[in-house]
Amino acid sequence: MPSPDQPPKGLGFLTSALAAPVSPAEAALRPLSFADFTGQPKTVERLQVMVGAAKKRGEALNHILLSGPPGLGKTTLAFILGHELGRNVRVTSGPVVEKAGDLAGLLTNLEEGDILFIDEIHRIPKTVEEYLYSAMEDFRLDIMIDQGPNARSVRLTIPRFTLIGATTRSGLLTAPLRSRFTLQTRLDYYDHPTLEGIVRRSCGLLQVAIDAGGAQEIATRARGTPRVANNLINFCRDFAQQRANGKITQATAAAALELLEIDAAGLDEMDKRMLRVMAENYRGGPVGMSTIAVAVGEESETLEEVHEPFLIQEGYLQRTPQGRTLTAKGYAAVGLKPLGGAQG
Repeated sequence: MPSPDQPPKGLGFLTSALAAPVSPAEAALRPLSFADFTGQPKTVERLQVMVGAAKKRGEALNHILLSGPPGLGKTTLAFILGHELGRNVRVTSGPVVEKAGDLAGLLTNLEEGDILFIDEIHRIPKTVEEYLYSAMEDFRLDIMIDQGPNARSVRLTIPRFTLIGATTRSGLLTAPLRSRFTLQTRLDYYDHPTLEGIVRRSCGLLQVAIDAGGAQEIATRARGTPRVANNLINFCRDFAQQRANGKITQATAAAALELLEIDAAGLDEMDKRMLRVMAENYRGGPVGMSTIAVAVGEESETLEEVHEPFLIQEGYLQRTPQGRTLTAKGYAAVGLKPLGGAQG
């Protein structure tokens, strides 16, 4: 496998300040092809159809929007698309594209057929987003130069490229931008058997000894997220080397994850703080997320993007028009009995 400093065709990075950092450890564990990618079968099949058709026509891939919680493989799929097409992938993030000049610099440095990957695309400023419309449809940019009486428009022709947008909050995308993506597909949490396969693959790449029980224990506590699983592997490896014989067994993994305060269901300390605050302070809700955030000392955006999706998916919380409510399972997770009409 090539080193991160010398990426092959299809794994190129921007060298400017707009580049999104990718750690060598994370890059080493990323699959390079659809054959190596595990999970998300519907999304993968859709992408394979588009890639195969683009190759036959000899054209650039159509624009794609990938949505879903963090850590499920949106960035990895963008790199896989570049690898399968033999094209460079240029990486940036929505918040750092602050003005039209930033976008123009990105687009004019692309080559024919290259992929521009924009993470958190919903956070692009609206004034910049409007320039994307003509870039995506007509492959041109109309940039205003100077101000006042000297203002003039300059039209830039850009190579035919593919925009891959990734977002954790697709509802914040404007309708005009969303409609310009040929494919809009959502990535879902992974089931435990699929995560076990990912854990075994990552351990093989990292040359970490692990048995079936250890892989199952990590997969069970990984919140259905490959990124979380890989992070847990690294800590379990350190724990096994320091306090065991270097092999990750079920007992070793359980002890390591208990040290991280991650329970058998994958709930971490912040998850339980949220559930306990709702149960003890607000009688199970309904209560607004901003109120919960103040009570636990965390940003509401973090709770909404990182913690809430998993808690809802697993049935600990419900979202209602009046606010979040705790279920019977949520009460049980913090060792309390339901109050009132908490639902299972």
